[in-house]
Amino acid sequence: MDSDSEIAYDYPRYRVYKNGRIERLVADTFVPPSLHPENGVVSKDALYSPEKNLSLRLYLSHRAGEDKNKKKLPLLVYFHGGGFIMETAFSPIYHTFLTSAVSAADCIAVSVDYRRAPEHPIPIPYEDSWDALKWVFTHVSGSGPERWVNDHADFSRVFLAGDSAGANIAHHMAMRAGEEKGSFEISGMALFHPFFFSKAPLEEEHEAAAAMRYMQGMWEIASPNSEMGVEEDPWVNVVGSDMSGLGCGRVLVMVAGNDVLAREGWGYAAKLEKSSGWEGRVGVIETEDEDHIFHIKNPDSVSTRLLVQRFAEFLKDDISCRL
Repeated sequence: MDSDSEIAYDYPRYRVYKNGRIERLVADTFVPPSLHPENGVVSKDALYSPEKNLSLRLYLSHRAGEDKNKKKLPLLVYFHGGGFIMETAFSPIYHTFLTSAVSAADCIAVSVDYRRAPEHPIPIPYEDSWDALKWVFTHVSGSGPERWVNDHADFSRVFLAGDSAGANIAHHMAMRAGEEKGSFEISGMALFHPFFFSKAPLEEEHEAAAAMRYMQGMWEIASPNSEMGVEEDPWVNVVGSDMSGLGCGRVLVMVAGNDVLAREGWGYAAKLEKSSGWEGRVGVIETEDEDHIFHIKNPDSVSTRLLVQRFAEFLKDDISCRL
């Protein structure tokens, strides 16, 4: 059997062959933006990297868009999940979630599309995401390329967020913003079921060992040049890394009770709280009896509606979260 047909990784939603070719078993579905309100929210796409042909999707409440006074709103920059391999910013599940979140929070949102592994391995998704964040901040003076952002984004209230791999990206964007020493002012960050991983918390449980193998395979696909693997690579072993330079003042970590990654979310929050170099506030919301990214998979559930509301409260800065 040659490398063109020999399978190296066989996952429920994709296969990767030994020659590096990926077969996505679930086709990408593009949901177009709409200037006709959906749940009171309008959307449109904008190009943030013409040379790489990379776009993002903007969301704004229809009422704010019609406001002649150009009301300033919290600005949410969101990074989608999918293990760095699946989904896009234009997938139905992310269009639905961002529409719901913007409706609940009355904010303006930028949903970032980035190139995916294995065709574009780590660190390319991070580099694309940083380019998108830089594009967002070209609007600080009100003279950027996108009118919605110029008119409505309050750059004193900028939030990063993402789910799973997107939460991982959000963390690294906040770390890089911290390194820039004031060039990128981030107010807060919300992490939904973050894809952080290390061996120590899971090594004694059979179920966790299976999860470890699953994650190892995913990371080998996403980052084939990593010499440390999922257990030690600082891109994913975030809890084992120095987080004192995190460039935002408030963090909300959301975990699901049945998610094997929940312990890393709790560990992340605990380490931030104890960090002598970071002076912000951190809180955790746990949704019991739910699985990884349930709010993306089941947008109409009671648990999802409650979580979206708590997220909206965080963006409005009237939530009290405690460890």
